Amino acid sequence: MKTHDVLNQSTPLVDYDAASHPVFDEALIRAGAEDALGEVHEVGRAAGTAQAQQLGDLAEQHPPILQTHDRFGHRIDRVVYDPAYHELMRRAVDFGLHASAWTDPRPQSHLIRAAKFSAWQVTDAGHGCPVSMTYAAVPALRADAELAELYVPLLASHAYDPELAIPTTKAGIIAGMSMTEKQGGSDVRANTTTATEQADGTYRIVGHKWFTSAPMSDILLTLAVAPGGITCFVLPRVLPDGTLNPIRLQRLKDKLGNRSNASSEIEYENAVGWRLGDEGRGVRTIIEMVNGTRLDCTLASATMMRHGVALAAHHVGRRSAFGKTLIDQPLMRNVLADLAVEAESSTTVGLWLASLTDAAHAGDERAALLRRIGLSVSKYYVCKRGPAHVAEALECFGGNGYVEESGMPRLFRESPLPSIWEGSGNVAALDALRAIAKEPNSLTALFEEFDSVAGTDQRLDAFVAQLKTQLGDLDALEFRARSVVGDLALALQGTLLVKFGHPAVADAFTGSRLAREWGTVFGTLDRRVDVSAIIERSTPKS
Repeated sequence: MKTHDVLNQSTPLVDYDAASHPVFDEALIRAGAEDALGEVHEVGRAAGTAQAQQLGDLAEQHPPILQTHDRFGHRIDRVVYDPAYHELMRRAVDFGLHASAWTDPRPQSHLIRAAKFSAWQVTDAGHGCPVSMTYAAVPALRADAELAELYVPLLASHAYDPELAIPTTKAGIIAGMSMTEKQGGSDVRANTTTATEQADGTYRIVGHKWFTSAPMSDILLTLAVAPGGITCFVLPRVLPDGTLNPIRLQRLKDKLGNRSNASSEIEYENAVGWRLGDEGRGVRTIIEMVNGTRLDCTLASATMMRHGVALAAHHVGRRSAFGKTLIDQPLMRNVLADLAVEAESSTTVGLWLASLTDAAHAGDERAALLRRIGLSVSKYYVCKRGPAHVAEALECFGGNGYVEESGMPRLFRESPLPSIWEGSGNVAALDALRAIAKEPNSLTALFEEFDSVAGTDQRLDAFVAQLKTQLGDLDALEFRARSVVGDLALALQGTLLVKFGHPAVADAFTGSRLAREWGTVFGTLDRRVDVSAIIERSTPKS
């Protein structure tokens, strides 16, 4: 017996281009990478298919399983993933979202890779972790010419092979990172894992690691204490003679989100490692990897914001209340536009940092300085904004957004991770202060960037002026670190939007975030803002 008709419900957001936001094309064209537009949108369209979204759902719904022993009692230390996870990895590697930017001869290779990575991440955030670590491992590996020659071509290969085998026998490999320990966390200088040199030049590694994501990676970059101090090592899961390196997987973490990715506790039982860089310089060596993953943290948060806006815009465009479609309700338009401004400003700074990576690795010293401080302030601020943004986007759905089928709870669970990964909020803010202290020219370069648009927007000018006053007051600077670093990030985003962005987005940003004349929650833009233009830019397209 039919009880009712299904009316006034939205539809799934499928078969669209996840790279359709104009911010992608604008960044690529600005950098002279017009030829890459086709491949970026190819990735975007692939990410927007119902099939790709189903793969992400399956990988999330069937988390990895740890197998410590085989049926006969032999230690195997393996993680078994759902086939959907491997298919997502295969596609990500085929698209070149991992380390191929380092061997791509195009001068905009890191920007192109960042755009594709951001577009693809809407499928599933978990598999983005090993993809990101593989990307970030290359500059660290280059601390040793022989190890780089051995592994970089395999890391940059477009072949994905999940089998546990000797790395040099495979068509392509994945890299992981193993740094933190239970007693130290972000304070890696408190590590107790030891490294003892052997007669053949290798080291024996003994100790425990509290968080090691993607432990099935072919090689792990690891920090351990050698006689000369904290040192970086490369440990293959399978040794050159074909035996398993004694890297014991103790358990997988039961996490809030990021469920498709295996995060583990591991123990090194006299595992074999090859030294990467000089003894005692491990932090300096691996910081190159950390900088790459911090870029991807920024991009990941921006992606979640942009995806949340796309899902919300699609929903409110197809749902009615009180006699109007939700998207035509004035207050909903205010909320949606405000969310869109945050997502666009965050994506803009993420792509700008990727362009600086291109310039810095081409030898541009000023770009290297800007990238150093820009990464620190943006990783702190953009990632910190993620959870509040996703929560507001979820609210656009009403009760439907609180139901798993909407996809919003999954997005919400994921949103705090980028702010924690590679240094939580306090660590990131203090790292920015360290960058300023160690390289004062980085702050000079940043203010030169601000000054390049001086006189264009009075609200930005006033904000930068008060920021200079803040930095001139050294009293209790560490206590005020979050305020100072957050304001540096805001000034940077405002500068980039005034310089490159859509006028309506720049106007809304400087009026709400910098002048702070309007409210402090989402949906409090001034009525003079061109919300229609902002919403149009953020509405997903096929």
